[in-house]
Amino acid sequence: MQIMLNGEPRDIAATTLAAALDELGYGEARVATAVNETFVPAPLRDRLLAPGDRVEVLTPRQGG
Repeated sequence: MQIMLNGEPRDIAATTLAAALDELGYGEARVATAVNETFVPAPLRDRLLAPGDRVEVLTPRQGG
C-alpha cells in the first residue's frame, strides 16, 4: 500500500504502524510517531494503517 512518510510517498507491505517502522528500517530506534497528524505512543503502534495515511517519524538529534 502507499502511504506518505514524512511528506514523501512510500510503498510498504506492512499493515500496522509497528510493522511499517520495522520495514522502513527504524526497528528498535527510539522515535516519535504520528499518523494523520495524531501522535501515536509506542504502546499503541499496533494501529492499522490505510492507503494514503500520512505517517510522520521523528528521531532525536544531538547537537546545539
